[in-house]
Amino acid sequence: MAKKILTVDDSKTMRDMVSFTLKGAGFEVVEAEDGVDALAVLDKTSVDLIITDINMPVMDGFEFIENVRQDDAYSRIPILVLTTESAPEKKKRAQDAGATGWIVKPFDPEKLTKAVNRVMP
Repeated sequence: MAKKILTVDDSKTMRDMVSFTLKGAGFEVVEAEDGVDALAVLDKTSVDLIITDINMPVMDGFEFIENVRQDDAYSRIPILVLTTESAPEKKKRAQDAGATGWIVKPFDPEKLTKAVNRVMP
């Protein structure tokens, strides 16, 4: 059975590109457009990995990561941040919130797949 990945990004184009890359690598993908939507998805389905953007409306990636880490049901799921942000203080904030890794957009499909395989349980 394919491992399931939740991708969270307010850009449909970015969700589509990430989904296409991951499905091509043999993963099942579910999508959410912001942190609130993603938490609702997590309530309905179990995932093996989360890939989230930082800059999103309603609930940003930092708050989403914090919410995931506070819930025992999701606390062990690896979280990769995929964002245009590259400032060290943003990376530190994400790491402090509980992010497993950080990838800067635009992403290289091969590097994304390698990062996913590296952190996937």
